[in-house]
Amino acid sequence: MTTSQQADPLIGRLVDGRYRVRARIARGGMATVYVATDLRLERRIALKVMHGHLSDDSVFQSRFIQEARAAARLADPHVVNVFDQGQDGELAYLVMEYLPGITLRELMREQRRLTIPQTITIMDAVLSGLAAAHRAGIVHRDVKPENVLLAEDGRIKIGDFGLARATTANTASGAQLMGTIAYLAPELVTRGTADARSDIYALGIMLYEMLTGEQPYKGEQPMQIAFQHATDSVPRPSVRNPAVPEQLDELVLWATEKTPDERPNDAQEMLDRLREIERELGVSPAPATTTAKTTVLPLRDTADQTMVLPGATAPTAPTAVAETPLDNATLLRRRTAQRRSRGALLLVLVLLLAVLAGGAGWWFGSGPGSKLSVPDVAGKTWDVASAMITKDGMTPVQGSENSLKVPAGQAIRTDPAAGTRVDKKARVTVMISAGPAKHDVPKLDELTEAAAKKALEPFHLTLQDSVPLFSRADHGIVINAEVTPRSGAAGYECGEGCSIFEGDKIRLLVSLGPVPDVSGMTVSDATGKLTAVGLNVNPQSNEEFSDSVPKDRVIGYADREGGGNWRPGDTITLTVSKGPEMIDIPDVKDMTVRDAVAALQAKGFDVNAGIDDNPLPLGGGYWDIYHVKSYKPKGSAPKGSTITLTPGL
Repeated sequence: MTTSQQADPLIGRLVDGRYRVRARIARGGMATVYVATDLRLERRIALKVMHGHLSDDSVFQSRFIQEARAAARLADPHVVNVFDQGQDGELAYLVMEYLPGITLRELMREQRRLTIPQTITIMDAVLSGLAAAHRAGIVHRDVKPENVLLAEDGRIKIGDFGLARATTANTASGAQLMGTIAYLAPELVTRGTADARSDIYALGIMLYEMLTGEQPYKGEQPMQIAFQHATDSVPRPSVRNPAVPEQLDELVLWATEKTPDERPNDAQEMLDRLREIERELGVSPAPATTTAKTTVLPLRDTADQTMVLPGATAPTAPTAVAETPLDNATLLRRRTAQRRSRGALLLVLVLLLAVLAGGAGWWFGSGPGSKLSVPDVAGKTWDVASAMITKDGMTPVQGSENSLKVPAGQAIRTDPAAGTRVDKKARVTVMISAGPAKHDVPKLDELTEAAAKKALEPFHLTLQDSVPLFSRADHGIVINAEVTPRSGAAGYECGEGCSIFEGDKIRLLVSLGPVPDVSGMTVSDATGKLTAVGLNVNPQSNEEFSDSVPKDRVIGYADREGGGNWRPGDTITLTVSKGPEMIDIPDVKDMTVRDAVAALQAKGFDVNAGIDDNPLPLGGGYWDIYHVKSYKPKGSAPKGSTITLTPGL
């Protein structure tokens, strides 16, 4: 394993709980490809992972997913299969079949030019796969040797549909021309549009390169190569390689016509012509095999001879050809006529390029291109944000703003907004969060519930469900409020008004009116009245003596356990009267009236003392001279009863 692979953090990682990354096998501008093991199905797969710096770009994410959908719609042995697509945290990935082998680019780098049988075998397979894509309405848009895979078992497949688009969406975005410049169709350079015939042009360039070992157009700058695509005609491959048959010469020229209408309409039409050439030359594409005992495509064979495997048969030609190709002489006459009319077009194109060059100089010198883009510093501290803005050539200014979502001390936004293009040294205000705003809440007690909620609306609080409870206040009146700070600090009451921060929680305590008065009722009636308002009644009641409430009638109820106001659902315990308390009457016979009165009053009785129902004068010596001859009643009596004394000498 190389040092770069050892440093790759994905090596050994388990992606999405299923794919164990083993090694890195390729890296491109948009993604890196790894060989991995699908632990669920126990097979080797190729895992294509989007580069981390592109994962937040919705355009690249969409293009990445588009590759999976485009390839998954194709069921052809010459298209790389896509099995899965997903997201694991910051990783966006595709799961494709793993094809040990090399790319067509690596083969051409090793051999320079390919033999005629090798070229026909590869082109037959690539055209078959691309024909399936064109039938499905998909344009590849990035046909090149790097995207043609040559497996060790002889299979040949086209992959990397990362730029594929439906044929109905064929306009490039703005002036951005996708694909590799060496295989770019003229219409992409001049009009920015692409369809199936643009893929045919790229195939023609690739066929030329396989036959000659070099590309038809060269230049130090991409614009020079693009200019040649738009203005020059691809030469015959036989000029560079005399071994190229005339039929393949003509196929290259047909595929690389400047006007799309003069090319094959799609890959199937070009494949039909290639198979006619195969029969004319007596060359059959070498079939692929997946068994170890059969000879596979000898990709590095340099002998210019037909490659026929033991027992192999030539591929069956299509049952019908859509249209008979024109003969070579007619095609050449048509091209000559077209070239005579291109002089004016070349002049217009040169003038257009000159204008574009001048415009580019203005754009980047003093126009919008000279401006700077305000960086996105959201979530950064002031120190980090100001350093980023200064580094990008602008002047940071600190501002402050309350925010519920952004923690205090972090940047909320910039003014101008991130992405805005401004002049160098322009002032960029960074709004740093001061946390939630603080507000003074007015008195809520004695307001109705609706009025209290209305009063809380401007403060951006989290209003929790109100708590109903019984109180002396009228029904629906707020009797208190409780605050739960979002900071986690201890809660506090706010009924009489308080200070509160936006985002804090608050709940109102709302009166249901007083607990119903059940004194003097039977236990059954009292229970019914209390349960009707949501209170539960303890079946075990308390009993007390009462001089005022008859026996078995409710005196009242016990205090709430834990104190506070009664709430619906609480259990209340009734206090039931046992009637007046019976007290033993002391024996006061023969006592002086004074002593008898004192003894009876001490027990809680009233005393009536008189002779023949005439009361004795109070005080004086009579109470000390007269004695109690009799009294009534005797035994016991309720407290407060009157005891009548009969005194005598």
